[in-house]
Amino acid sequence: MSTAKAQPEGFDPDSLTDLEERVLRTVELVATLRSERDAAVAELAEARAVIEELSAFKKAEADARALRDEIAGLRAERKQVRLRIEKLLAQMDLVSGQ
Repeated sequence: MSTAKAQPEGFDPDSLTDLEERVLRTVELVATLRSERDAAVAELAEARAVIEELSAFKKAEADARALRDEIAGLRAERKQVRLRIEKLLAQMDLVSGQ
């Protein structure tokens, strides 16, 4: 009687080794994909933060542009008021000088 186990027909011990190697490669691939996914999620969060910052800068730029326009308008108005006052003073000088 033989103490060795009888192996089923068609059993190839190399196929078990191949299967083990494929499982190990799959585990490594899953680990790599998870780390890549985590990196992509972090990159996405960073990109969203940059987009928010750019959005804030664009709003600030628009506000600054509006303020510059308002200042230019106020300066033009001040110039007109100054000219009117000078005319009024000149007219008062004429009236008081007669």
